[in-house]
Amino acid sequence: MNILLLGSGGREHALAWKMLQSKDCSQLFVAPGNAGTAAIANNLDLNPNDFTAVKQAALHNAIDMVVVGPEDPLVNGIYDFFKNDAQLKHIPVIGPSQKGAQLEGSKEFAKEFLIRHQIPTAAYQSFTQENVQAGYAFLETLKAPYVLKADGLAAGKGVLILNDLDEAKLELKNMLVDAKFGSASQKVVIEEFLDGIELSCFVLTDGKSYKILPTAKDYKRIGEGDAGLNTGGMGAVSPVPFADEVLMQKIEERIVKPTIDGFVKDGIDYKGFVFIGLINVDNEPFVIEYNVRMGDPETEVVVPRISSDLVALFQAVAHQTLDQATLTIDSRTATTVMLVSGGYPEAYEKGMPISGLDQVSDSLVFHAGTALKDRTVVSNGGRVLAVTSFGTDFNQALKTSYQNIDKLHFDKMYYRKDIGFDL
Repeated sequence: MNILLLGSGGREHALAWKMLQSKDCSQLFVAPGNAGTAAIANNLDLNPNDFTAVKQAALHNAIDMVVVGPEDPLVNGIYDFFKNDAQLKHIPVIGPSQKGAQLEGSKEFAKEFLIRHQIPTAAYQSFTQENVQAGYAFLETLKAPYVLKADGLAAGKGVLILNDLDEAKLELKNMLVDAKFGSASQKVVIEEFLDGIELSCFVLTDGKSYKILPTAKDYKRIGEGDAGLNTGGMGAVSPVPFADEVLMQKIEERIVKPTIDGFVKDGIDYKGFVFIGLINVDNEPFVIEYNVRMGDPETEVVVPRISSDLVALFQAVAHQTLDQATLTIDSRTATTVMLVSGGYPEAYEKGMPISGLDQVSDSLVFHAGTALKDRTVVSNGGRVLAVTSFGTDFNQALKTSYQNIDKLHFDKMYYRKDIGFDL
């Protein structure tokens, strides 16, 4: 099979690395990819949201399957674009329909889905610029901290958790009236704060049946001890040590199964990944959010733990035979640590040469924001590299990652030295 993978981050490099291990993958194209995918696959210089360009690439390279990494093309309807095009409809797309992608594209749509299907989640209300005063009043009924979520896509940065009521009101005004997150915050969901520890549950579904992939926990804050600004993720651990059999049974029965059943009841065409952001409150799981693709950097610890043929699983998704497929998981723990550009998640410089990649041993290095410049790998984003290692537990795995990080260098490189500190 010729496969086209859309995206350019660490998630896509990890998916590419895994898919190339399949006997069914003859050629892999990544669009636009990065320096890491360039070393193992064929990068195509195109924008995944330019569907006309994606169509031309699919036809020119005789593509047999499209795997969508990031959320934007899904929310923009790439699944429907292929399904409704006479020249493309024979090519399966791994990812949900545009309606299904609204689970990530709209926080309000997601909350309505959760309430409708009686899936445990925090109480909420949503507001627009027209009823900002009602938003202030709703905040006054809640206890601190206050959770404000931009309704639309805000690249993982549209959620604010604030301890002060006046600050929460000011930020609500900033989001609704002053467009702090642009069009993403034309509507804001305010919800009650749930006090617990977060984890992510990943599910692969063909729209009827499902496979639960390894759990993971990522670390969003830039600073150690979870301080400072939110990022796209500074590291991850899989499995989550506290996600025991009892908790996982509750997650499956109360959340995963009702979610997939909800797709069927609501007539949602969904063939791809469901990322369920959860919070464990006194051993009771609640849904914080849905994403409609794999997380990043969680993919860099979840995918290496899948022993099964990933392309075979994708084919089962496409043919709706996932219930007949086998999913085998590596019992070892995997951890990843992100190396980021100095200044990230605010202003940072690109184009810093990266050295030491050839010195790494016993770890996988997945490229996130990298590019090739005069045959040299250089930084090309805020999050640059993900260093993934295996171990009998997360401490041993992290030790290997940190030993290999010592061999890597680019100017102003930063990483957190405390991944897993709360486990």
